[in-house]
Amino acid sequence: MAAEIVNPRSDSENGAEGAPEEPFDPAFALHRGGKMAIQATVPVRDKDDLSLAYTPGVAKVCTAIAEQPELVHDYTWKSQVVAVVTDGTAVLGLGDIGPEASLPVMEGKAILFKQFGGVDAVPIALATTDTDEIIETIVRLAPSFGGVNLEDISAPRCFEIERRLQEQVDIPVFHDDQHGTAVVTLAALRNAAKLTGRGLGDLRAVISGAGAAGVAIAKFLLEAGIGDVSVADRKGIVSRDREDLTSVKRELAEITNKAGLSGSLETALAGADVFIGVSGGTVPEAAVSSMAPGAFVFAMANPNPEVHPDVAHKYAAVVATGRSDYPNQINNVLAFPGIFAGALQVRASRITEGMKIAAANALADVVGDALAADYVIPSPFDERVAPAVTAAVAAAARAEGVARR
Repeated sequence: MAAEIVNPRSDSENGAEGAPEEPFDPAFALHRGGKMAIQATVPVRDKDDLSLAYTPGVAKVCTAIAEQPELVHDYTWKSQVVAVVTDGTAVLGLGDIGPEASLPVMEGKAILFKQFGGVDAVPIALATTDTDEIIETIVRLAPSFGGVNLEDISAPRCFEIERRLQEQVDIPVFHDDQHGTAVVTLAALRNAAKLTGRGLGDLRAVISGAGAAGVAIAKFLLEAGIGDVSVADRKGIVSRDREDLTSVKRELAEITNKAGLSGSLETALAGADVFIGVSGGTVPEAAVSSMAPGAFVFAMANPNPEVHPDVAHKYAAVVATGRSDYPNQINNVLAFPGIFAGALQVRASRITEGMKIAAANALADVVGDALAADYVIPSPFDERVAPAVTAAVAAAARAEGVARR
């Protein structure tokens, strides 16, 4: 059955005289005409302005860049703008809805870049789901941008697209569904461990979901030094003894699950210190109750967390969700604006693991002495967040040798 469409326009706009008035929907009202526009940063008031902004003055700048290509960063917006690219195959919780339907989300992402990181961004929705075509298209677009934010591209193609793109272009390529989620999760987990007198190495985590976010979080937590992590998909724990694994999951099985667990998610949760949900579905309360004392529950599915906070609080020392109406929201907007701002600031050629760990540490440090069970991660509206992440990422880029200024 097709979804019912609520039309936000009045009867007069629809041309339906005398028809019953439909309820006003503020979401449609806000989106009418789109959520963003391009604005000039220089005036064009007269012929002198015109001759500088365009011909003949612009020719001097073009010639200089042709002779010294690196000048493009100084005399165009390249080093201040990110391409937000999708194929519309994994849009929020809506799934494969296509490029046109993805545009409101991509516009939203672009305005978050600007609002929270001071970074300009351009939404680009591609009319192809072919891996090679997506890569080729972005490579051809790369001269116009300082970075590429891959968004809402379904797994497992997203892993190959990001890897191959970064091999072919000399600007940062960052799949936010993977790494943004991982950075914010690590920051919250560091603070939760600190609050309870533990370190990452003391923790065994279980991740529900082996898609883009689940795989990235698992790898990132291992890089950061977590004690052990197991990942479960719809068929159970990703383990070496399974014969139905994709290449991505086979690789994951080789580096995770040191405890050698097999079976269901519920089996893995027995005695676990951390639950991280990035899959949807529902975790039975009995499984949550079987976790170790002082456990952490990060149930991040939207709009319905895998474990309802009321249930989680019965058993967990720290509870986080992906929702803004509960404390400890794991929100990617805490990470990606500052990460890109820092990378662009130093004209980084890529975003390294060290830069991401620096971002997570900086984000965790923003909480400072206010650390509490209901405050292990700052609010996206905390004005300290983006500057702290930006500075940490820029410094890490220089330390790792990927900065070019």
